[in-house]
Amino acid sequence: MSKAIGMIEYRTVASGITAVDTMVKTSEVSIVEAQTVCPGKYIAIVTGDLSAVKAAVDAAVTTHANHYINSFVLGNPHESIFPAIYAATTIEDVSALGIVETYDATSIIVAADEAAKTAIVDLIELRIARGMCGKSYFMLTGEVSAVQAAVDRAKQSIQEGGMYADSTVIAHPDPKVRDAIL
Repeated sequence: MSKAIGMIEYRTVASGITAVDTMVKTSEVSIVEAQTVCPGKYIAIVTGDLSAVKAAVDAAVTTHANHYINSFVLGNPHESIFPAIYAATTIEDVSALGIVETYDATSIIVAADEAAKTAIVDLIELRIARGMCGKSYFMLTGEVSAVQAAVDRAKQSIQEGGMYADSTVIAHPDPKVRDAIL
């Protein structure tokens, strides 16, 4: 039994809430987040054993396909994913700052997981479509070369699905910038 995370994204609130209800009735999963995001879409993130998360996401996708946008299931996600979702990561030093932005909600978590597993970096925050018209982003920090490698891998992952918006790596950000965003 391995820990997993899964997510669904729907065009309408009604379909999204119904899909979440199906997910928790299908298998033993915990809801990490379930909410309306801009522009009136609905997302839900669940966690649990890999088989339970897969069954829950599959059930939601197949039973509520009318307004379905996208979904994913990640087995064994990087341990920094959950604190980053809650913006609860404590960062002491920022040698480099990497930012990756997507046009959707689901691809950002997969990309952040890929980034965190590519190099020694710390995820700072995962902003999932809140207040961004459906776009999402994550920020991470580490040594410049590690951040660049992580951002490059995340960018590659997102481009495969056509949802890549933008990215950057800032070496040694000014303390005023660092203090404003952390």
